[in-house]
Amino acid sequence: MRFAIIDSNRIEAQPGLKGKCPRCDRPVIAKCGAQRIHHWAHQKDKMCDRWWEPETDWHRSWKNNYAQDWQEVIRPDELTGETHIADICTPHSLVIEFQHSPINSLERISRERFYKDMVWVIDGLKNKLTYKRFLKWREYRYPLKPSVYRIVHPEIYFPVQWLESLVPVVLDFGSDNDHLGSDVYEHKLYCLFPRFEGRTILAEITKKAFVNYTTNGKWQSRVIAGLAELYQL
Repeated sequence: MRFAIIDSNRIEAQPGLKGKCPRCDRPVIAKCGAQRIHHWAHQKDKMCDRWWEPETDWHRSWKNNYAQDWQEVIRPDELTGETHIADICTPHSLVIEFQHSPINSLERISRERFYKDMVWVIDGLKNKLTYKRFLKWREYRYPLKPSVYRIVHPEIYFPVQWLESLVPVVLDFGSDNDHLGSDVYEHKLYCLFPRFEGRTILAEITKKAFVNYTTNGKWQSRVIAGLAELYQL
């Protein structure tokens, strides 16, 4: 975790500090070694939220695109009382989950059903993909509109579990510096939309545009309107 509660304030991990977990209220201690990014950890037990994964520089870099009070937001289920910590929850109730490690299909489905209005951002280079293999999708595509394509045989280029997602999935190859320009915010992301009648649609979008749309609240309306149009093409 990036934040713990000290004197009713959300505080980042610093050497020697002790705080409380914002989700379960149990004691946590600051882990500030040289090998891993500074974070808070429960003193004895594992992280109280089973969906949580250890943070990497990739996670922290993505989170820093958003306001701190949008980060690590506790989201409750009003019917069951179950809670989970969303990586990002915007004022427009959009949840963004950053996934670096592999995830099984059952957990993916559980998160999508719990958060509902969400989008995944996946570290493409850590999910059994290489950039060169991935780009072969360009050989089997049908342009639908600028930067939007229907993909043929998508299971060859994309992990099957993400093709089955119920929400948009954004693939990020940003840590592969060989194909980036000088402006990291201009590098392309690749958004897989939920399948409809067996069709797979992918859109190219810059990181800057993605951050802007998810920040200003236009992401949901653009996705809904765009899908309604695309699936009629």
